[in-house]
Amino acid sequence: MPDIRSIVSQVLSQLGASPEARYYLKQYSKDAELQFAVIKVGGALIEEQLVPLAAALAFLRNLGLMPIILHGAGPQLDMALQEASIPTLKRNGLRVTTPEVMGVIRPVIYRANRNLVNALEDQGIRAQGIQHGVFVCDYLDQENLGLVGDVSSVDLEAIREVAQRGMMPVVACLGETATGQVMNINADFAARELIWKVKPHKIIFLTGTGGLLDETGRIISTINLRTDYDYLTSQEWVHSGMQLKLEQISQLLSGLPDSASVSITSVENLARELFTHRGAGTLIRKGEQIIERNDFDPEFREKTTALLEQSFNRKLKESYYDGLDLECILCSESLGAMAIVRKGVDGVPYLDKFAVTPEAQGAGLGAAVWEALKDRCPKLYWRARTDNPVRRWYFDQASASFTLDEWVVFSIGIEDFSQLQRCKEDCLSRKISWQEIPVD
Repeated sequence: MPDIRSIVSQVLSQLGASPEARYYLKQYSKDAELQFAVIKVGGALIEEQLVPLAAALAFLRNLGLMPIILHGAGPQLDMALQEASIPTLKRNGLRVTTPEVMGVIRPVIYRANRNLVNALEDQGIRAQGIQHGVFVCDYLDQENLGLVGDVSSVDLEAIREVAQRGMMPVVACLGETATGQVMNINADFAARELIWKVKPHKIIFLTGTGGLLDETGRIISTINLRTDYDYLTSQEWVHSGMQLKLEQISQLLSGLPDSASVSITSVENLARELFTHRGAGTLIRKGEQIIERNDFDPEFREKTTALLEQSFNRKLKESYYDGLDLECILCSESLGAMAIVRKGVDGVPYLDKFAVTPEAQGAGLGAAVWEALKDRCPKLYWRARTDNPVRRWYFDQASASFTLDEWVVFSIGIEDFSQLQRCKEDCLSRKISWQEIPVD
């Protein structure tokens, strides 16, 4: 296997993210056996994007990383049942599985498994399908659902053996009872049980949409379940499929540490989701409460200074907190992300500092604080240096911007041009809060 650090550094430097390369290289190198990632692949991707899917997974293996692949075959099964003139019946979103239906399910899932394994090997990656022996099941509801399995335990022996031989494990969503009866398992249920057993560093759901979509069809970048779940599930545009997905992911995360998250992304954006702070898709996590404060006590000031200096890699002036005309302070519970907002011209708040640690960026806390900031301050303006690495992200968030020499002035919600001009002048006149020497 080529030197992993060298390859990761080269690849991520091409993404324009060398600090992120160092961060993620350090994180992934800590992962124990099998604990890098579980990647759930929808059956539609195997049917419609097999070659790019295999190439994306091969990319990870060529970096020396060993994900566990779990796949379904829903669209293929629908088609096969239709061709066999067998009606599809579902109850509570689960496919009623009679012996006749099971006779179709098994060869369809076997074929999907082989197709993905063969595609990986065409990419030069050794892989092995695991179609049985992982999920031990009881009947979920034999009377109403038939041969649908309720996973009672997960046996990792086969997966571990395949990985130890240097082969990528490709797991099908079939289980067996203690007496050997083959059972159909809902792919999301299988993913949940496998993930609870493995407790991987990364949990990835690959889909055709590349994420969960809002009412305008745009991908929702971050969902903080503690603050967003009730709101989302109450919206008319959150259809039954999306609501079910949110419920399943919420249940999945309930059995994992608070730091765990689920990334829903597309095949083409898999590498960016794994190896950049901004990611590419929808990041769902339990999240932290976003707290609003109005002052700095000595302990909070000390922690804030540490966060600011770590995030900006610069030394804060000792006089920074003197006479700070605060509008509000918004921060995550862990203080991984913070927005310091001061009073501005015409009563429009001025964003003085927006700081996020690398770990918090990867966990979506920066996005959560930003959403809280927009709710708290519908009108807002701020500035950033032209060499600020977050500048591009600010351009995406802002409704207006103006560049002059070393500064870019941004704003949201300000429609009056004369007011915008006064905010711009105020931005450019504000004093620098950093010492000249960077933090060591």
